[in-house]
Amino acid sequence: MQPVPSPALPPLERLLELMAALRAPGGCPWDREQDHRSLRWHAVEEVYELLDAIESGDDAELSEELGDLLLQVVFHAQLARERRAFDFDAVCRTLVEKLIRRHPHVFGDSAARSTEQVWTQWETIKRAEKAGSRHERASALDGIPRRLPALMRAQKLLKKAERAGLRTPSTARPPKSSRAQIAAALFQLAATCQDRGWSAEELLRTETRRHERQLRQAERRTAARPASKTRPASRSRMASSPAAKPLRSR
Repeated sequence: MQPVPSPALPPLERLLELMAALRAPGGCPWDREQDHRSLRWHAVEEVYELLDAIESGDDAELSEELGDLLLQVVFHAQLARERRAFDFDAVCRTLVEKLIRRHPHVFGDSAARSTEQVWTQWETIKRAEKAGSRHERASALDGIPRRLPALMRAQKLLKKAERAGLRTPSTARPPKSSRAQIAAALFQLAATCQDRGWSAEELLRTETRRHERQLRQAERRTAARPASKTRPASRSRMASSPAAKPLRSR
């Protein structure tokens, strides 16, 4: 039997000790069987449960779901600690240093003030950080998680393309429609797919890949032109819309 970490410990330190005890010999068999890959979908599930809690407006539920998501971070950090790769402190240090670097308008002498200026600055700093590494983003379209839900991935792709000034005939702006009309059209498309036995997720994922190939080709053509003929990036209208703006990528 493992001793329970002392209640006198600070809560975070107690949580870290508890996680180590669960993974130690004599700990929980299920916890001891897990690795990074076996846990990956648990993190996704916890995020969706957190979304439900946020939308419910229930603070007790929100607090609990935030804890469940934190558990995923602590679990992965413990696994990495056992491999002598990194630990929870290293995760926190890396995050703190990154946030300081990417907020020179708060912690430095940057003149960026508007949301758009801060966004552009963030992306510039991020590209510089990754330059020369295996994570370098040579394309303005790089950095979109492959596992994002299809609709989120499509919108993220279009946002990045618009910020980079990339346009192809297939991404020309459609006629204006109301939010209600768009919602109804999306639902009707889902109903059509269900009726025909198709996966709406896979159809959109395939179509998004096709558009991405076209946009990357357009990007390469733009890069090959003389600088004087290259159009500047357009301001993203999605970025200025509170209803449509996704979180910036870390």
